[in-house]
Amino acid sequence: MNLRFVEAFHWAVSLKSVTRAAEKLHITQSALSSRISALEEELGVVLVDRRDKQFRLTIAGQRFHVLAIRLLDVQRQLKEEMGNHASRPVALRIGAIESVVHSWLTGWLQQMRRTHPDFALELTVETSPVLVDQVRRGAQDLVFAAIPATDASVRTRPLPPMPMVFVGHAEQHTKPRYSLLDLSCIELLTFQRGSQPHQALLELFQRHGAPLPRVHAISSISAMVQLVEGGFGIATLPESAALQLARRAPLRCLLADATLAPLPIHASYREDPTSSLTESVLDSAQAYLSQGNPTVPVEPAA
Repeated sequence: MNLRFVEAFHWAVSLKSVTRAAEKLHITQSALSSRISALEEELGVVLVDRRDKQFRLTIAGQRFHVLAIRLLDVQRQLKEEMGNHASRPVALRIGAIESVVHSWLTGWLQQMRRTHPDFALELTVETSPVLVDQVRRGAQDLVFAAIPATDASVRTRPLPPMPMVFVGHAEQHTKPRYSLLDLSCIELLTFQRGSQPHQALLELFQRHGAPLPRVHAISSISAMVQLVEGGFGIATLPESAALQLARRAPLRCLLADATLAPLPIHASYREDPTSSLTESVLDSAQAYLSQGNPTVPVEPAA
């Protein structure tokens, strides 16, 4: 039995789509369909109900998928035990929100390069809803987002939340401490409308009965930094990202009477019975963050 055909069947079932499975395996839809047909001919049973456009398994297909996962898992174990590693780098598709990119992602990837020399990165930077949808559809292998994936076929692990702070211009916002009344007189910048930071900021003012300032919803940290630099207002950013950015921009973390809710981070991924790479990579991210959510040292400008 050709295990590539078994793998094609597994991903079509897992992603509930021949199209997405073909994209995952970097083959054409017709090639993937041919592999499943060849598997059916060899087994002498119909695995996929083709009577309508939806991807449905027959009873035999449901039974075989359970066995297929076992077969692929044994194949993976054999390769690991016998040291049969591919000579070319293994590509892993990772998605991350900007807050992760601007804080610990680079430091972790530098460590990853040493511990996983066969690792090749395909990085996508997007908003949390987009990333979660991508991992659900199989377009990403692992995503770091502010919301968990809720699909039953996707696993999610919580990571350490990121403390949030108010960030102002180092030369314009010089008060030793800011009250909510002070902040209500300044235009505030936060993430896109409906996001956790946006909702947490509004709830903070409502909970303390403070006047609500004008709040601008910005989807990009880089854009927020440029606006703060231009004197447009004060931003709410993850503290680790703000400290990184303050080394090359005139930014300052502001002390405030009220504390912003931390930004939750969730790692979501789809289990792969053919490879343990995704879980190994995630384990390394958790180990890296357990050191205290470190950031990457940045050399001071000359």
